[in-house]
Amino acid sequence: MAGRGTTATVALERAGIPFTVHEYTHDPRHESYGREASEALGVSADRVFKTLIASVDGDLVAGVVPVEGQLDLKALALAVGGKRAVMAEVAAAERATGYVAGGISPVGQRRRLPVVLDASAMTHRTVFCSGGRRGLEIELAPADLVRAANATVASIGTPARPDLDPAHG
Repeated sequence: MAGRGTTATVALERAGIPFTVHEYTHDPRHESYGREASEALGVSADRVFKTLIASVDGDLVAGVVPVEGQLDLKALALAVGGKRAVMAEVAAAERATGYVAGGISPVGQRRRLPVVLDASAMTHRTVFCSGGRRGLEIELAPADLVRAANATVASIGTPARPDLDPAHG
């Protein structure tokens, strides 16, 4: 992996957290980055998580939920002790994290945002999340993801609604 690391993979290596890198060719025509990862890697969508950036009472927070579900903004606000959450602008999410939309990782962010991981992750032996760029997923144990991202675990995901699909996860 020399020379091909991202800030996410470097952060995991420095922390001594075991992970596996999975790469695939990103198709810019694909409508859902997370669904694309699930399909390309042949992994059940409930094990692939997207990182969505929201503003909770004016502060940015990362919500990490299964790719086929949605982020429950009220639950996210509650999980971080806030009152109101709205999705952040894509540009603000990219500036704060240092990653591009579709490649935002909960690990190794430019500005370390509070991270909330959906509780469903804890039911799996390993989960997948962005490794810091489109076409790069990292697989690791959910407890290791919690440790690496200094995450809070809470029920913040809701079942998929095809009419809503935030584009920056």
